[in-house]
Amino acid sequence: MPNRCGGFALFALKCTNDMQAQLAEGSKGDNESLGVVVMQQRLGEDAALRAIVEGVEAETGDEFFRSLVRALAAALDTQYSFVSELSADRVRFRTLALWGRGTFMDNVEVPVAGTPCEAVLNGEMSHHPECLQQLFPADTALVDWRAESYCGVPLLDSTGTVVGHLAIIDDQPMPDGPRGISIMRIFASRARAEIERLRAATALRESEERLARILDSAMDAIVTFDAGRRIELFNDAAEKVFRCAATEAIGHPLDRFLTDGFAAVLDRSLLSFERGEQAPYIWAPDGLTARAADGHEFAIEATISGVEVGGRRLHTLILRDVDERRRAEEELRQLHLQNEYLQEEIRSVHNIDEIVGQSRALNAVMEKVRLVAETDSSVLILGETGTGKELIARAVHAHSHRKDRPLIKVNCAALPSGLIESELFGHEKGAFTGAMDRRVGRFELANGGTLFLDEIGEIPPAVQVTLLRVLQEHEIERVGGGTTIKTDVRVIAATNRDLARGVADGTFRQDLYYRLNVFPLQLPPLRSRVEDIPLLVHYFVARFAAKIGRKISRVPKAAMQRLTAYAWPGNVRELENVIERAVILSAGQELEVAAELLPTPPPAPVAVEAARTSRGNGEASARLEEVERSHIVTILKQTKWRIDGPQGAARLLDMNPSTLRSRIKKLGIRRGEDDRLP
Repeated sequence: MPNRCGGFALFALKCTNDMQAQLAEGSKGDNESLGVVVMQQRLGEDAALRAIVEGVEAETGDEFFRSLVRALAAALDTQYSFVSELSADRVRFRTLALWGRGTFMDNVEVPVAGTPCEAVLNGEMSHHPECLQQLFPADTALVDWRAESYCGVPLLDSTGTVVGHLAIIDDQPMPDGPRGISIMRIFASRARAEIERLRAATALRESEERLARILDSAMDAIVTFDAGRRIELFNDAAEKVFRCAATEAIGHPLDRFLTDGFAAVLDRSLLSFERGEQAPYIWAPDGLTARAADGHEFAIEATISGVEVGGRRLHTLILRDVDERRRAEEELRQLHLQNEYLQEEIRSVHNIDEIVGQSRALNAVMEKVRLVAETDSSVLILGETGTGKELIARAVHAHSHRKDRPLIKVNCAALPSGLIESELFGHEKGAFTGAMDRRVGRFELANGGTLFLDEIGEIPPAVQVTLLRVLQEHEIERVGGGTTIKTDVRVIAATNRDLARGVADGTFRQDLYYRLNVFPLQLPPLRSRVEDIPLLVHYFVARFAAKIGRKISRVPKAAMQRLTAYAWPGNVRELENVIERAVILSAGQELEVAAELLPTPPPAPVAVEAARTSRGNGEASARLEEVERSHIVTILKQTKWRIDGPQGAARLLDMNPSTLRSRIKKLGIRRGEDDRLP
């Protein structure tokens, strides 16, 4: 009966006949009794071979191995039979099929050393007729199997390397082991061939899976078609580019996706292939377009290759949507720039959604935040330094419909006057010395989102004009460019300066002030929300204790009273700095607020505001300078006259160190004299 293994059956029977002939040849000259024994051996081996052949000749793969070990155990009358594969490191073997005591057993993985299989897996045939457990005491599985005898033959590949073995084990002595070995040798080559076939099939399947994953993950559309232009392969990218499912494309003509120009160029390329010429790239001087399934045409660039597969000529077209690539590149560039700015924001350690407090003054501000957040109106946040203007700006953005778009921050005081326009609106390559590349400005980055202009009062007058036009027209032009770019940006500005006074003295444009001051938010100083100080103290203690590694569990009542009695001219930022220093200095479980951390309260900043509201007389100006001088001296004493650094007076006053030095000089502050002041 013809089948996949019929040839092997003939081979096995031929081996049987050859073996019988050899036995007959060797029996010449022997006595009649020996001839009877030889004839019995011939008949027994012949029956065993026939039984095994009939059991395995129609099987392949796992079923072949299972049929082999079952037929082998039955034909040789043994309790156990198995076929194995040697591991890559050659120190373990794994059974491919295991028959034991009349049933299939679960496959096992066994260390080679110390087992009767060790010699076999080193390339030797092995027979142990009895006392198997005593010979291999380290192999405990032999005890469980009550094994007494063993026969095994190696499976050798075409180079003579051992790839596994075939073995039988019995619970009775096996004196006629050579008979079992001779039969197993016949089937060892077939088992080895099946192992190699399975390995090759596995490698092929893995290769095909890798190729399929590569094709499906490719960003370019890949289409393979035959000589009749019928599509045979259509990857995921092709589905997206041509807007057509692979099931609707494979088996159908390629022509539905070709424009007239594309078809003409493709014809010339295929003709070049037929002539033996190379045509790896498809190109047209005026550009090339393809047609999607919905009729939409789009610009492409493409390559083509040809290959013979099974006597058939196939062509592979690899193409990409040029416009989509440009859009993707531009989007990637925008995302990269946004990421840079967002990383800067993360490094600045801002505290989103950490507005701590329950005072009436703060609740009133938050109610206004909720009202204005739903609109696109410009917001002007006013307040002393350190009151949390940036947190309020982030709260407005977070409660708006723009919350899924970026919030881009610009500190106008930190930008050089010559570069602020470039930072806000961007510049073209070569617009000024050092402009090596085109730069996207903050307004473009914030498109669809929110732009937070901190320290808006520091913007130079020349830039104020451009900013006003942008806010009115909702469009920008990059520095050195002539193209108008539409923008959709909500602007939130903040300052600790008196912009109304700036309008009066001509340092700030009146029309820009009114454009920004659509919805003002006046933040209360910390002295106006004393009831929030305990909440802020506990919040900062918990945060800095976890950061620094302190175990502070309580704030003494006396320390809290001192903290709430202090005027906090630097507001929440000053409180934060004081608590951080106190946490560092506290060794126990209680917060220790050293006396030097809280100097004598300076004159209330309300006096500063009162002096600023006075206009038109020298007495008010003198009073303002005196209040400012007294405040600066107090902070200098608090910082032990240190100006620079994270613990310096400039940090507490939120001033540039050089600016603070200029004010000290102008106000005539001298360390030796002013140290004696109360």
